[in-house]
Amino acid sequence: MLVKNEERISLISAVGANGEGIVKEEGSVIFLPFAFLGEKVRYKILQVKKNIAFGKVLEVLTPAKERVKPVCPLFTKCGGCKLQHLRYSEQLKLKQNIVADCFRKIGNLEAKVNGTVPAEKEYGYRNKLQIPVVWQNGETVIGFYAENSHRAVKTAECAIHPDWAKKVIEAFDAYIKKSGVKGYDEESHTGVLRHIVARDIDDCLIVTAVARSPLPQQNVLISELKSRFGRFSLYENRNDRRTNVVLGEEFNLLYGEGKYKVKYNNIVYEFGAESFLQVNTEMSRKLYKKTVELAAPDEDGAVVDAFSGAGLLTSMLAMRAKKAYGVEIVKEAVQCADDLARRNNLTDKMENLCGKCEEILPKLIPELKARYKAVTVVLDPPRKGVEYSVIEAILAAQIPKIVYISCNPATLARDTGLLVGSLKMTKNGIERQKEDCARYEITYLRPFDMFPQTRHVETLVCLSKKTEKHINIDVEFGEGEGQLSLKKLQEELNEQKPKKKTTYKDIQAYVEEKYGFKVHTAYIAEVKRDLGLPMYDAPNAVEELKRPRSHPTDEMVEAIKDALKHFEII
Repeated sequence: MLVKNEERISLISAVGANGEGIVKEEGSVIFLPFAFLGEKVRYKILQVKKNIAFGKVLEVLTPAKERVKPVCPLFTKCGGCKLQHLRYSEQLKLKQNIVADCFRKIGNLEAKVNGTVPAEKEYGYRNKLQIPVVWQNGETVIGFYAENSHRAVKTAECAIHPDWAKKVIEAFDAYIKKSGVKGYDEESHTGVLRHIVARDIDDCLIVTAVARSPLPQQNVLISELKSRFGRFSLYENRNDRRTNVVLGEEFNLLYGEGKYKVKYNNIVYEFGAESFLQVNTEMSRKLYKKTVELAAPDEDGAVVDAFSGAGLLTSMLAMRAKKAYGVEIVKEAVQCADDLARRNNLTDKMENLCGKCEEILPKLIPELKARYKAVTVVLDPPRKGVEYSVIEAILAAQIPKIVYISCNPATLARDTGLLVGSLKMTKNGIERQKEDCARYEITYLRPFDMFPQTRHVETLVCLSKKTEKHINIDVEFGEGEGQLSLKKLQEELNEQKPKKKTTYKDIQAYVEEKYGFKVHTAYIAEVKRDLGLPMYDAPNAVEELKRPRSHPTDEMVEAIKDALKHFEII
């Protein structure tokens, strides 16, 4: 029986969906973060439930060959990276396996998962910093939260962020010391500064200070940022709610231009403090380029970009299609998408709709199906996946191709299963289907490592509608010249009929009739084994091979080989 706080020594027998090591003992599954397959570890049990437990590794006694020294001194302390202890090539394999496991266990699909597309940068890849500022133990602390807590781990720099993030933290740290501004205390709902949010694209930096009340001595903060950056904008975002949601609704520009124009895959776009962009610029370029390639829109077809955000991917699709339709619930994002269309002369080829995908798509898809030669749907939902009404609309319209981008392999596998037909929605919930009723085939399935060193993975899937193929051939039957002979056809069919399976009794009868002596089934099995033939169709004969016994004579061996030739086994 597992007991809380006891120490144990075990061998890691598997790896979980979050990259943690797994030990199976005493009828329980024990999850151990930062351990890996094959390692022998000493650990402490922290929590015990019915048949699962959670522990903490105290010492790695026998490290795996895949283990490396973590780059960050805060690794295992803050709640960010989970895989810095693994060689990068192993991280890629792990994420590939995680996707495959989700498709098999959740989606009821045995799908081929291509190798994970590696990131160009293993560290320093994030274009966005979002870090809490809290009042803790009598001081203001800038730091990421520890795992499953709201205790901040003081952070001066982060290995997966570029150098500019370190400078932003330095500037705020200096500002806090000079101004005396306090970090936020969520228990008492006191303090001023709650979060620092910053994004840098092509050396264009936008910084947002999230505050419960007006920031004091704003000029001090501006001065600290000026001393470190040449071009930047500073916003104050007001959030006085008791909530875990980072940003409030009110943004006030304190310094700089506020928005910047940058170029992305031949699209000129403007980003500001509220813009949604993928956090890994280099990998998002690869992901979107492949998405457009898979969607393969043409000048006669339409593309629906569901959950379209600020319209970046929509615009890329619009450049190839007759028209692209973006559907997004956030009003500000739709306004950005409209502005993007105007800036890139795409107003005639790109339409942005504001609303819930589950409400708009069931009406929009049938309308487009009636107007355009072909309609392709691109899905890029949040972690929760898509509503079933969206899946119903796609299935009802018999959309020939679906491209799905997902940051959550579990909901991706579920939604893919519902689209393909390996899962079915019933009044009792989602049920696995045993029969082969596939509506779509998976033509592409590949993870993209958008988030190196973390357990997170972005995955791209392409589904193509299965179609029944028919070939019509005119044939004239008869026995004359140029006609197909029915008699000859019947003879050929008779030759192709499956032959009766040859049994050991058939071989024994053949040998006895031709050679006049009997052979034991064990002798037949031994000859078949020596010839490299399967012999497990006679279990008793195989068991005889395991016992002390005599062996067939040379004459018997030749007779058995003759019988095997006669029955066309060899």
